[in-house]
Amino acid sequence: MNGLAILIPVALLLGLSGIGAFFWAAKSGQFDDLDGAAMRILIDDEDKPDTRE
Repeated sequence: MNGLAILIPVALLLGLSGIGAFFWAAKSGQFDDLDGAAMRILIDDEDKPDTRE
């Protein structure tokens, strides 16, 4: 029973820190451009020098 008195506040603290991290990431723009990284891999960058020599 004493374990629950410790584990419940720890679980609530971890949950609140997870929610806080999510809102911090959303405010800092982590989710603004979800398709950009996926599309950048498809773009051929012809300005790069050929390093295969």
